[in-house]
Amino acid sequence: MRTLLFLLVLLASSYPSAADTKFIYAGTLFAVPGEAPLKEQTIVIKDGKISEVTAGFVRPGAGTAVIDLRNHFVLPGLIDSHVHILGELGAKSKLQLTEDSESMVALRGAQHALRTLRAGFTTVRDLGERSPAIFALKRAINEGLIAGPRLVIAGSTLSPTGGHAQTYGYRDDINHIFASTGRCDGVEDCRRAVRLQVSRGADVIKLVATGGVLSDIKAGVDQQFTDDELKSIVATAHNLGRKVAAHAHGAGGLNAALRAGVDSIEHGSFLDSDSISQFRRTGAYLVPTVLAGVTAADYARKGGILSEAQKAKALQVGPLIQDALRRAYQGGVKIAFGTDSGVSTHGQNAREFSLMTGAGMSPTEALRSATVNAADLLGLRDSVGTIAQGKYADIVAVSEDPTRDIKTLEHVDFVMRNGTVYLQR
Repeated sequence: MRTLLFLLVLLASSYPSAADTKFIYAGTLFAVPGEAPLKEQTIVIKDGKISEVTAGFVRPGAGTAVIDLRNHFVLPGLIDSHVHILGELGAKSKLQLTEDSESMVALRGAQHALRTLRAGFTTVRDLGERSPAIFALKRAINEGLIAGPRLVIAGSTLSPTGGHAQTYGYRDDINHIFASTGRCDGVEDCRRAVRLQVSRGADVIKLVATGGVLSDIKAGVDQQFTDDELKSIVATAHNLGRKVAAHAHGAGGLNAALRAGVDSIEHGSFLDSDSISQFRRTGAYLVPTVLAGVTAADYARKGGILSEAQKAKALQVGPLIQDALRRAYQGGVKIAFGTDSGVSTHGQNAREFSLMTGAGMSPTEALRSATVNAADLLGLRDSVGTIAQGKYADIVAVSEDPTRDIKTLEHVDFVMRNGTVYLQR
């Protein structure tokens, strides 16, 4: 463990700490995505937070650092509401599960975190990890030992025996080694499992309302927890001050999760008219993760990564997610940006934007989903999501107007988190 900590500190040593005061000259400022942009603004940053936003390019005092973004479009740091930061799907994924130590898992997570941050995503919600390294990674980022986005974490995903998000495909004794701390059966056991994740440090509770594509088991993609188990999980989590995110593909399980009061549905592949009514009634968000569906279907067609059980589900589910987003958006459902990165490649999160506009969202609405909306879903709207006095200095910049060409967000020129610059081209 001492060796791991030394390596992580060494990894962080090349990144500067935030100076007390900085001025940013913003040529065009999207302070609140969805509202009219502001021209020629000065953002004053002190001790990692925004202290003032002023019209015009204000002359700083002697010794104050000035960051010149007068030829750029300046935005709040982007937020991805659904990632799995410790791992990344590939041909060696199954082997790595058995070969990698927890220290190696943490180091891979640090690499993914840096990629994600440098892609402009300054806050992410990690929705389920087998390894306890996720808690160490969050702490290391918070303490400034390594560079990465702000992490909102779920710990282990709650799943019934035989459900999604568990380990299959090995001998029984090997499967047992990787058994999740989120496995639970029955109302009381589900209540215990929620409390356990909270005690481990979980900020949010993740459950599987339905089967999933990447579980190596032929169990379909509809309801897995019973209605009573879902209600127990949601009630316990809410009583402990935690929101609940529900992985859901099939309409039956998806609608059961919404009736139970979850705060977000992840994926939503087979949502129907009842789903849309339930979303609007409860105010839950849809986190569409279109990129994950596209990626999984692509892997299924190419071969070499997915098992036969996974391939069948990927080809069934993957092509549906973008259309599900289209129908949800047209139905007035609240949308928060999320990619399920880890299925797709970390650092390519912004590819989701063009898939969202392909589903009928405007570039402005897609951008708002990754700032204002995502901050609201994560319970962080007082801290991030807009550029305003008192909020963290999480700021990105691009060379073209993202409301005209959303793909420009795939190539950010500037990234700042908590007042520290991590990318400046």
